[in-house]
Amino acid sequence: MLEISPQSAFEEISSGRAVGVDVRESHEWDAGHGENVSWNPMSAFDVAALPNDKPLIVICRSGSRSAQVATAIAAQMENVFNMTGGMKAWHEAGLPMVSASGNPEVA
Repeated sequence: MLEISPQSAFEEISSGRAVGVDVRESHEWDAGHGENVSWNPMSAFDVAALPNDKPLIVICRSGSRSAQVATAIAAQMENVFNMTGGMKAWHEAGLPMVSASGNPEVA
């Protein structure tokens, strides 16, 4: 499993060079998530739903759950990255977030 910083993850996802997938649960996702990131919660993770034609960046709140998921799927896919620091670090870096309420936060 490879590691990637929030800033680099944002650049790769925004440019379309990589796919971001957030593995947090629904209440966390609804509170706020990165722009252009898809949702595939750890509790019901579906490897078949992942694209395999681009690098994959796995995201959670702090980087722990995403590291577990990234490690598990790295055996099945190439170019799997864990985003270090998770959405807490993304938010602290001032990177764009969206939410259902319009006031994104990290839950």
